[in-house]
Amino acid sequence: MHILDISIMILYFSVLIIVGVIGSKRAKTADDFIVAGRNLGHFMYLSCLAAVILGGASTLGTAKLGYQFGISGIWLVVMIGLGIIAIGLFLTNKIFNLKVLTISEMLEKRYNSQTRLISALVSVIYTFMLTVTQVIGMGTILHVLAGWNLTVSMIVGGGIVLFYTILGGMWSVTMTDVVQFVIMTIGIFFIMLPMSISKAGGWGSLKENLPASHFELGNIGGETIFQYFLLFTLGVVVGQDIWQRLFTARTKAVSRGGTVGAGLYSVFYAIAISIIGMCAFIILPDLGDPQNAFTSIAMETLPVGLLGVVIASVVSALMSTASGTLLASSTLVVNDIIKKYIGPKMSERQFLKTSRITTLTIGVLTIIVSIWIQDILVALDVAYAILSGAVFFPIILGFFWKRVTATAAFYSILASMIVIIVGLVINGPSSTQPILYGLATSFVVITTITLLSSNNDHKNESEVKQDIKGKADMDTMANY
Repeated sequence: MHILDISIMILYFSVLIIVGVIGSKRAKTADDFIVAGRNLGHFMYLSCLAAVILGGASTLGTAKLGYQFGISGIWLVVMIGLGIIAIGLFLTNKIFNLKVLTISEMLEKRYNSQTRLISALVSVIYTFMLTVTQVIGMGTILHVLAGWNLTVSMIVGGGIVLFYTILGGMWSVTMTDVVQFVIMTIGIFFIMLPMSISKAGGWGSLKENLPASHFELGNIGGETIFQYFLLFTLGVVVGQDIWQRLFTARTKAVSRGGTVGAGLYSVFYAIAISIIGMCAFIILPDLGDPQNAFTSIAMETLPVGLLGVVIASVVSALMSTASGTLLASSTLVVNDIIKKYIGPKMSERQFLKTSRITTLTIGVLTIIVSIWIQDILVALDVAYAILSGAVFFPIILGFFWKRVTATAAFYSILASMIVIIVGLVINGPSSTQPILYGLATSFVVITTITLLSSNNDHKNESEVKQDIKGKADMDTMANY
């Protein structure tokens, strides 16, 4: 890699650190640190939401799938985009009214404190593993391009994210995300995509030299597409990292419009990255590891200077997601476990200090686990399998079915989580069966216990309203 490209990347990292420091000046309260004061406008909101959902798996993983399966590689990110669009169309009004910091806090208001605790533990596993995927991705890029040891690469990439996230929380994350969104848009759509197609000989050359199956949307297989739906469409709908961004919107209009816009952006991103992977198949037909498809074609295709910009754009995608999921993990631990059970009377200053210490601890653990796993799609599968299988029905039915009881929600999460973990151990992390078994277990348990429960086993309408007075009307929420 040329010294000019390395200099561009170093300059980019420096800008992120500076922007992170500037953002830290605005993090004076818990709301500032966790949800950017709930004050983001349209552009900042759309930018930070798009940046958090398009990370390492979305970029490196989709390029790998495009290399292997052609245009059918879009389905991983398209399913993420569909989940985001579904949130925008059907849930943003409900979510905006809650005025909470986490999904688990909402579940306590709807059910009870036990449900809050177990859902927080599930969500922490999800956001933690999602952060791991981004650190693996950053390490892979720096390893391939800079020639650094993979372990060192993960430490450098993860360390930078950890630094600016600790400084200013969501304000630092948001301000760096805006920079990252602009860089990744320019790098992918205006540099990498057209130059990859040109290097491959144009679209006609793709049609002529690629297998016909590379132009079939179903080439990756119906079972895999269905698995992606279960993992990603259902998963993002109930993801703490996504909800935490939704809480940052200034108004309902910002929340709804920005969410749908970010989902549509994801679909176009999926198409662009898949085509880049298809170009790599022609330019580098004997590539040893398809996971390196994106970085390898970048090195093969781009001239000095532009390579640095494009690599910075990919690193942007990974860093923005990593910072968001890292902050989500920290928020769940501090807000739903430490503050709830250890320090319920902690002050704003103590909350901020605890959040920073927790973020540091989780960040270090993330880097260690990333070095251990080293496979981006395996880590992603584990993250989404546990989340979508265990908490989807308790959250969604909590919005739309008033009779669901706290006992039903608690045992639904507990039983499905056990089933999913056992299934992942037996069938492997890439199997669809554990998710299906988890969803089925969750649905059967929550509906059966609810229908068998007497009226005394769950809150009546007046109790619900009294429990949430001053924050959100959950009874109204269930009737939207």
